[in-house]
Amino acid sequence: MSNLQQDPAIRSLLERMPKSIQTTFTDEQLAHLKIAIGARQWGNHAVDCRGVVKFFKYRYYYVFLAGRNRRELSVKENKIAKITQAFILSSAVTFIILFVLLVLY
Repeated sequence: MSNLQQDPAIRSLLERMPKSIQTTFTDEQLAHLKIAIGARQWGNHAVDCRGVVKFFKYRYYYVFLAGRNRRELSVKENKIAKITQAFILSSAVTFIILFVLLVLY
């Protein structure tokens, strides 16, 4: 069994095929299959909104994805994430305090 057949994406693809077909792929064909399916493996997202908008004779597509970030963040990205989190948290606390003061008034 070649290294490419051990790849999780290739193994998943091959498992959905009959055994007689699985063994007929060459390493070169498996490499091209990996490239082809690798472009589509984005994982599951909590929010996955895709669509097409027609504007006169042109069509434009949009994609909005949101979910848990599983990537390793750089130092700069980590700093921005913490600043954003602090801003959102302080805004929420401020809004709650102002709302409570308004209700008490």
